[in-house]
Amino acid sequence: MKRLLALLLVIPAFAWASTAKTPLDRAPGNLHDKVSLQRGAAIFVNHCLNCHSAAMMRYARLEDLGLSEQQIRDNLLLATDKIGDTMTTAMDPAVAKAAFGIVPPDLSLAGRSKGADWLYTYMRSFYRDPETKSGWNNTVSPNVAMPHVLWEYQGDQALQVTSRMDPNTGDTKVSHKLVLERPGKMSPLEYEQYTSDLVNFLAYMAEPAQSSRKLWGILVLFFLAGFFVLTLLLKQEYWKDVQ
Repeated sequence: MKRLLALLLVIPAFAWASTAKTPLDRAPGNLHDKVSLQRGAAIFVNHCLNCHSAAMMRYARLEDLGLSEQQIRDNLLLATDKIGDTMTTAMDPAVAKAAFGIVPPDLSLAGRSKGADWLYTYMRSFYRDPETKSGWNNTVSPNVAMPHVLWEYQGDQALQVTSRMDPNTGDTKVSHKLVLERPGKMSPLEYEQYTSDLVNFLAYMAEPAQSSRKLWGILVLFFLAGFFVLTLLLKQEYWKDVQ
């Protein structure tokens, strides 16, 4: 059983495997920002759930983000009609494998297995590449099977490769830079906020209780610190007359 659980945890890591050494940008998400999480949930349902599933997340859990049951039914139940169901995709795995060469991984734990910084950088690092099957590539995960599903919002990026010779060593240094060739429906700042909301929700979905867990952890530490002080004072009171 333990081996099976370990395997399930590493499957997304294999599916999202990356050999790139691209520096990761800091994800600006805030797990206490419920408005951002609500927007991220809507983005996930409308763009990611078409191919990916989140089998460990139930629609009903979105009520914790401040959404009413009716709001969830009206705006987010696109693949089912039961609010108690998990977020599963309607795409047939066989169709997905034929289209992408791989079954898209479940994203329930993507926020933990890859990390928010990786996901945030990844979603902003797609560029046009006619050599790939999908016509897209990614600097964070080279030759990734996933196409750029948000290209209409970000626009078309191109990978600009430049090389120069180091005057001291004579070595050739190659640098890579993404350049926006054709703007999308959003400005760069708007797209960064859009992907930030999506990544924020993915991080929340990976561990919905982490905010309350951290809060309780801090409260417990304060309790232990106070208890330690009381214990120390009590010890001094008991032993003050002992020579």
